[in-house]
Amino acid sequence: MSLDARLLTALRGAGADAVSGVELSESLGVTRAAIWARIEELRRLGYEIEASPHRGYRLISAPDLLHADDLLARLGSTRVVGRDIRVFQETTSTNDVVEKFARDGVKEGVVVFAEAQTRGRGRLGRVWVSPARKGLWFSVLLRPPMRPQEATQITIAAGNALARAVKAQTRLPVEIKWPNDLLIRGRKAAGILTELHAELDQVKALILGIGVNVNQTARDFPAELRPLATSLRLEAGQLLDRAGLATAILRALDRDYRRVLDGEFDALVSEWEARCSTLGRRVAIQIGGRRVEGRAESLDSDGALLLRTQHGHLERIIGGDVTMAS
Repeated sequence: MSLDARLLTALRGAGADAVSGVELSESLGVTRAAIWARIEELRRLGYEIEASPHRGYRLISAPDLLHADDLLARLGSTRVVGRDIRVFQETTSTNDVVEKFARDGVKEGVVVFAEAQTRGRGRLGRVWVSPARKGLWFSVLLRPPMRPQEATQITIAAGNALARAVKAQTRLPVEIKWPNDLLIRGRKAAGILTELHAELDQVKALILGIGVNVNQTARDFPAELRPLATSLRLEAGQLLDRAGLATAILRALDRDYRRVLDGEFDALVSEWEARCSTLGRRVAIQIGGRRVEGRAESLDSDGALLLRTQHGHLERIIGGDVTMAS
């Protein structure tokens, strides 16, 4: 962890109290002059830090930006997800960056955020509109020890974690639309794009691309998306702390990823099903050039959707474009 991350961890850990320069110098193993220099740099970034010659330093407020050191300080220790965080001001797609990391052999758990994406993408090749500093656009690199056909478990876990974190932070009525869109009052607020690199019997890398519409206004969405998309700000009626939401999501992802690896997928599925608005309804699923209709019944042990077709057959569906059947 960098000096700035450790410094912010100490300031956040003190809460409303101040921390003396001597205490920071001793605990972080640097000079008081080095502490002062880093405090000044954090102030230049927009952090409001009070300095008193008698009491020390106190964090008053943080700017509305994603800063890797501060995200690490807020997050604390995690088993996998978020142990390495990178933030880009702009990139094509965070999945593109993480895909390169995967090819280069980077360890799992790295998370890449972008304040803006120029070619953000959703499922089925759709464009994901990613205005600067309005949402959370990030990707996570995982290397689960599982077979490719089991990888849907990770997507289900990610959807469950995302829904749980968003609801906990906002108290909004969050629902999951299979395979993994988050809806609030029927409109899309977040989505997950899973990209898999695998050999015949082993996952080599799994990339979770996550987009959360946080502080957009209606004007931030193209006209054609306004009836379909929403943001947490629009639904909650107030601006949200993006960094706080980001750390809550990463903690939830880390927890549910661990649950999958520890063999607790069945319990996780029960939570996912309770949040899912697709199950129990008649749906139409477009799978490439094929359309199948039926009643969405449940998930199987690998996380695939079990669909009871109009002919009474139970069909296993891994992915597709879902609409409510007429």
